[in-house]
Amino acid sequence: MDKYLIMNCDDFGQSRAANKAIMHLLEEGKVSSATIMPPAPAFEEAAEWCRSRPHVNIGLHLTLTSEFSGLRWKSLTGLSSLHDESGYMHRTVIDFEQYALSRDVRTEIRAQFQAAKRAGLNVVHADNHMGSLYGLATGRSHLPYVLLQCSKRGMPFRLFRSVDPNDKFLASIPDADKALVQVVALADALRVGIPDYLLSHPYHAQEGETYDSFKQSLIAKMYELPKGVSETYIHPAVEDEALGKLIPSWRKRVWEYKLMLDPDFEYALRDAKVKLTDYRYVRDHLKRPRVRSMGKFVKVMLTKRQASNKG
Repeated sequence: MDKYLIMNCDDFGQSRAANKAIMHLLEEGKVSSATIMPPAPAFEEAAEWCRSRPHVNIGLHLTLTSEFSGLRWKSLTGLSSLHDESGYMHRTVIDFEQYALSRDVRTEIRAQFQAAKRAGLNVVHADNHMGSLYGLATGRSHLPYVLLQCSKRGMPFRLFRSVDPNDKFLASIPDADKALVQVVALADALRVGIPDYLLSHPYHAQEGETYDSFKQSLIAKMYELPKGVSETYIHPAVEDEALGKLIPSWRKRVWEYKLMLDPDFEYALRDAKVKLTDYRYVRDHLKRPRVRSMGKFVKVMLTKRQASNKG
């Protein structure tokens, strides 16, 4: 089996600086896709660009948090449980999981799907900003509902079937493989395509990290990539002095943009025999056949999750 990689740009629509970088990378074919944020301030600019380029792979970046103090946004629905005392979406995942009512989360998720459709976007897949829907902080997951929405639309979602032992972050999570079993089974039962692996890397620049050391670490990961379909995500942006002062991770974002244009990285992909692919491949080739005996399991999972999240 060959080694395939989906290189997705998260945070399309976050800012004009992010948009500029992502548009350039998509135009040059340096990345596979980008996922767009309907609540974010530069969404309309990103959507207008996408409408004139229907061939580009665009997904929906379901956004339930607004993490930067200098760059905030509100939900599309205005429901109070989705916001903090400042009137913007919760800054942290743990606050979102603790205070957002499940019925309001479901309403907002539907609204973001509808916003993308109204904007004329043919979204191919979906993922989640900051992992707020995964239940990583308190165990309060909204994944069953999200998978149901993806199933209705025939689109894949960012999950992964197995933990790659070479992925130090994911491999360090206790019982991560066991935790995947039920949600992967649910995705299969709903016929929602998911990649085989997720390739993670630190969001912020690490202490002592430079562009060159960051580049070498990502190049090394290309050679370690397992066979099958893996996804990794970047948050590219162009230099922007004003936003750089407001967003702590800005330096890493500029590095990620630069890396996608770096001939050394392009060579490494070829040399490691990694093929760039996209979520259309996942949708068409990795969608598991529906298993009739799973119908009861799906119903039980959704009912159980909604009951535990009831609010």
